[in-house]
Amino acid sequence: MRMVEIIEKKRNGLALSRDEIRFVIKGYVKGIIPDYQISALAMAIYFRGMKTEETSELTMAMVESGEQVDLSLLGGASVDKHSSGGVGDKTTLIVAPLVAACGLPVAKMSGRGLGHTGGTIDKLSAIPGFRAEMSQTSFLKQVQKIGISIISQTGDLVPADKKLYALRDVTATVDSIPLIASSIMSKKIASGAKGIVLDVKYGSGAFMSSVKEAEELAQNMVAIGKNLGRDTVAVLSNMEQPLGNAVGNSIEVLEAIDSLQGRGPSDLMEVSLELASWMLLLGKKANSLQEARLMLEEVLDNRKAWDKFLEFIAAQGGDTDMVSRKKLLLAPLNVEFKATQTGYIESIDARKIGISAMILGAGRETKDSKIDFGAGILLLKKRGDLIIKDEPILCFYTSSADRIQPTFELLTKAIKFSDNPPSVLPMVTKVIF
Repeated sequence: MRMVEIIEKKRNGLALSRDEIRFVIKGYVKGIIPDYQISALAMAIYFRGMKTEETSELTMAMVESGEQVDLSLLGGASVDKHSSGGVGDKTTLIVAPLVAACGLPVAKMSGRGLGHTGGTIDKLSAIPGFRAEMSQTSFLKQVQKIGISIISQTGDLVPADKKLYALRDVTATVDSIPLIASSIMSKKIASGAKGIVLDVKYGSGAFMSSVKEAEELAQNMVAIGKNLGRDTVAVLSNMEQPLGNAVGNSIEVLEAIDSLQGRGPSDLMEVSLELASWMLLLGKKANSLQEARLMLEEVLDNRKAWDKFLEFIAAQGGDTDMVSRKKLLLAPLNVEFKATQTGYIESIDARKIGISAMILGAGRETKDSKIDFGAGILLLKKRGDLIIKDEPILCFYTSSADRIQPTFELLTKAIKFSDNPPSVLPMVTKVIF
């Protein structure tokens, strides 16, 4: 095979074969095929797209480029959950102990954040002593013992995706549906789960700006999952404003603690319970969504989910005393951002809030950026709330006075007011399965 002929074939809108796709991925991982030819192919895919069968083959070729996790030791159904990325999205911290408390093992590998979106591992790393890195053997033993573990993805998992994503990031081919879908699904399939629940977000704070784009991505990922023998469900959820009230790392863990103790914001709990219900259904722990919801509400009410969270944190070395007493450190400079007029909050641009949190130190501008776990934003008001001029809309935390002014400038652009209350936006728009 010749790489130039494969590029030409896709440029002309033709489907690539299984052998051609594997030739490309194996050659790229081994360093035989150069970046410039993969860049050309990625751009051809961007413009010409891929059929479901092609995307499935690309997904499996990437899965086979590295190690795969074998969850058969856990017995029964194994279900994973993935979010397509958002602002204030701490659902894993809530969903995982909820589901584990209902008897469904959670063996989850998560990533770190980059840009305006946060990462689950960064949030957990804000807990003193927490170990995010663990051998696969220890990871599985912990799940066998207590029913839950969340660790950082290893470098040996889907190395093809890591190389390809870095290239897409600098060649304007990130937002290609087939490439996004295969990237996400390759990591989920390599992680070993037989069932996959996808939280596909849309809106200002998501990678998919519209419901239509989110639905297209969701349909692609569900089709890939089914093609590869996985029970797959996609939940479309709204990210026009941050999810919950907290954006950052320590501050989001504190909100997750509140949520597991029955005091979570309604929007965050709605999405978390929807995702957890589908996980229980795919994991055959419930016969219907209604039964699953009742099970989840019970483990919330009797504090079993909270107890499971503490057990999980302790098992991975985290300081449960600080967690129990909600003593996670926040950055020393606490500043209020006040309303410039009286009226209803018409919109809160989630992307701008996420970038503001990054400026404060809570996120990474580049992969090498150091995170300030105590930096973050706490929303005191949300979309639709009535606010009086000079009343605080939010407060933010940072360790550097130099970060305050640029944050103020961006926040001013992030929040819009209206004389009338805006329409209510549903949190969960659609479920695709």
